[in-house]
Amino acid sequence: MQKTVDKCIEVLREGGIILYPTDTVWGIGCDATNEEAVQKVYKLKRSEDKRSMLCLCYNADMVVRYVNRAPGIAFEVMELSDKPLTAILPGAVGVADSLIPDEGTLGVRIPQHDFCQALLRKFGKPIVSTSANISGEATAPRLKDVAREIIDGVDYVVHPRFEGKPTLKPSAIIAFGESGEVSIIRN
Repeated sequence: MQKTVDKCIEVLREGGIILYPTDTVWGIGCDATNEEAVQKVYKLKRSEDKRSMLCLCYNADMVVRYVNRAPGIAFEVMELSDKPLTAILPGAVGVADSLIPDEGTLGVRIPQHDFCQALLRKFGKPIVSTSANISGEATAPRLKDVAREIIDGVDYVVHPRFEGKPTLKPSAIIAFGESGEVSIIRN
């Protein structure tokens, strides 16, 4: 796994995009702090929807470096969730501007996935995660479901042996307000 993680990091540091397995479905990813790389992902997906991309973070300590107004309840809910959960949190900072919608939020998830955790730990920054499909088309749960256009459009494809046991469906999404308000977007 280390060799693949190192190759991904090389691509990410060069501003490239990767196709990789997560705890949910296959994702397209890049360095979430690199505006040019994020723009490449939007172009590949044929989308400009700032709400369509989230960031994977290694742990809560990484999350708080990139969202500075998240209520404590958000971290409790994320920790207690028994399925993959994306939290929409207020106060996005330090990531590419094109990831931040007008309301200043950022979608984050801490994946319970060996490959993602190894990659995030070594990279040390959040990685964009968006479903590996053209905007509006079906989500690709496995690599075999990913369209050729997506595969050809990335700089590196992770071997499917690192897939693990994904849920094969998108994560739940809960939005949290600064004062602890909660809104379920998708469960």
